[in-house]
Amino acid sequence: MSTPFASAAPYHARYRPPYPAEFYTLLADRFALDGWQTVLDLGAGTGANSLALAPLVDHVYAVDPEPAMLAEGRRLAEERGCTNVSWLEGDASVVSRLCLPRIDLCVIGSAFRRMDRVRVLADLDAMLAPRGGIVLVSSAAGPEGQSPPWISVVEEVCADFLGADGGTEDGVAGPGDPARPEDLARPEDPARLEDLDEHLAKSAFSRIDTTVWNQRLRFTADQLVGLQLSFPRSSPALLGNRQRAFESALRQTLLDHDPGGTYTRTVAVTATLATRPRP
Repeated sequence: MSTPFASAAPYHARYRPPYPAEFYTLLADRFALDGWQTVLDLGAGTGANSLALAPLVDHVYAVDPEPAMLAEGRRLAEERGCTNVSWLEGDASVVSRLCLPRIDLCVIGSAFRRMDRVRVLADLDAMLAPRGGIVLVSSAAGPEGQSPPWISVVEEVCADFLGADGGTEDGVAGPGDPARPEDLARPEDPARLEDLDEHLAKSAFSRIDTTVWNQRLRFTADQLVGLQLSFPRSSPALLGNRQRAFESALRQTLLDHDPGGTYTRTVAVTATLATRPRP
């Protein structure tokens, strides 16, 4: 039987909006990525960060606990002719036992909030090169304040098909996923982001620098339908034989709300760069 995480993987690979190009330019500049570095993408999902960084470094290790996510990453890598990414199954608790080489840069998306942060940061301290660093990247609601009206449309349809909690009781989210299925652009709670900074400040990587970009996202109705299926809490596995009805209802309700068929949202993408203090 397919799990919510596994069934969401193909939609995750196709419909998740990428981080802005400026994010990868920042990493290239700040960590002097010149083709010789080794990168760890922890909680990689389908490898969006791995594939974006692969042309800039010598090798990327993409680590994720969900085999279906890794399979999608491998497929995308093959399509793009990308041969310097290793796709490794495992979660953050076993990363120190994967026998990886010295790491120059570790990138972690929103999955960091579901990790044992103290343990992960201690493990990374033993794995990262002296001048290596950690980058946490996530998205939060943008400067527009209130969510755009179309998000309420999505929430209502999800509630009709999956209940108010999106079809689960434990609120668990998958690799790279937001806390709620209606959070369509990986938004993070700002309070959670502050909590992450506190964990970094108490770790070996206490030198922290944060950069924020406002990213304008634009979706069609079909893209929003696919995006919803990319969330484990509204995945094909949970929808079961109701999936086609869900897709049809969501698409039609969105078009009834805005016949123009274009739906936009601004998110604030935050990249937190953490390195060891300079001597």
